Amino acid sequence: MSISRRNALKLGSAALAAPMILRASDALASSGTVKVFAWQDYIQPNIAEKFEKDTGIKLELTTFGSNDEAESTIKANGGKGFDVVFPSITNAGNYQDPDGKTYFAPIPAEVNSGAIIPSFLRDSATLGGVQDGNQVVLPFDWGTEGVTLNRSKLNIADADISYGSLWLPEAKGAAAFRQKSVLMGTGLYLDATGEVPSNRMLDVYKSEEDANRVWSAVTEWILKHKENFGAFWNNGTEATGAFKDAGCVVGQTWDTTGLLLNRENGDYVYRAPKEGIITWLDSFGMMRESENKEQAIAFMNFMLQPEVGGMVANNTGYNSAVQGAADHANEEFKKQFNEVYTPEVLGNMWWWQADTPYFASVRNKYTEIITNA
Repeated sequence: MSISRRNALKLGSAALAAPMILRASDALASSGTVKVFAWQDYIQPNIAEKFEKDTGIKLELTTFGSNDEAESTIKANGGKGFDVVFPSITNAGNYQDPDGKTYFAPIPAEVNSGAIIPSFLRDSATLGGVQDGNQVVLPFDWGTEGVTLNRSKLNIADADISYGSLWLPEAKGAAAFRQKSVLMGTGLYLDATGEVPSNRMLDVYKSEEDANRVWSAVTEWILKHKENFGAFWNNGTEATGAFKDAGCVVGQTWDTTGLLLNRENGDYVYRAPKEGIITWLDSFGMMRESENKEQAIAFMNFMLQPEVGGMVANNTGYNSAVQGAADHANEEFKKQFNEVYTPEVLGNMWWWQADTPYFASVRNKYTEIITNA
């Protein structure tokens, strides 16, 4: 996951500590203290204050702005200096020492893993949550990319919404999408229809040859339907403008785009395509070199409470991976969450996988072809 996702949401984090590099010698054992390394907007003041009040443990928070920054900090410090770290789950495998062993400890039995949505915990194993045969990080929060629809202009029932909805004749000149994402969404649609078999787009991670085979066929199909191109977007502002300014009636967008449009105008809805909503997942885990293991466990269990998950959702706009967290979010968030994320949707997520060495360069090749069309 990149910082651009957070920049697009324009969520403030000025009150949080600036990222810094800690030396191994700084990681002194300190009873009653937990050292946490998290994304800039995750542990906001209301959560930090509640944690310290509820547990009596002092929270020492350091923040980061990208996965690369977090990984390089942990490696530079030899895995020392922090008790709990929040990687994107697809990056968890990069936290390795020179011998190829993970810097994360197996999740302690005392941590309430059962608080997590079961399908998320299940799927986390293959996304990076399991290293060396042990669950080392747990799902923390997540967001999605699905379909935003203006029902006053294109009225499609929830059960019929598909990534293929962007290519309906009624959407001529009025479909919005991010080029590198539409390759995945349309690919899922074409796999479901049997036109471009791809093992639900997992083949693009299988080999460079397979990635070229699948994406070239998907790109060829998209170009045959380019009369539907309405607007391209690369950030939240552009995605919103595609509908409000460019007149698009349907688009493949981030959840925040569709949900914010819905708050302004009920004609807009954000829904999960029947092929499976595209999902990113962040996680957290305890470092094996943690100097404050009991406090780290207490912190993790605190963050796994539904009430705290609701606070995270209210603070950031992201969805908590804790069961029941949405019930503790504000009423607007709760209403939208329950409308979009039904049990059927939660059981049919399509997860971004860890990038392979060739993934970005091959995808960029086809992204440019679509852009230049």
